[in-house]
Amino acid sequence: METIILRGEYIKLGQALKAAGMVESGVEAKEVIQEGLVMVNGETDTRRGRKLHGGDIVLFDGEEIRIEG
Repeated sequence: METIILRGEYIKLGQALKAAGMVESGVEAKEVIQEGLVMVNGETDTRRGRKLHGGDIVLFDGEEIRIEG
């Protein structure tokens, strides 16, 4: 499990995937999100700009990202 500590109020979903090293680029993040391969708090989310706040959990490719604020 990867943990991302927020510097501001939120981080966008695409940025979180990149920060955790789960994708190589923003383009790749956009593709996997739009294909419905990413879950946020147990639900599939296809919005790359989805704002993640402390306590959110992202699941992609069997890996988990926990957002801490």
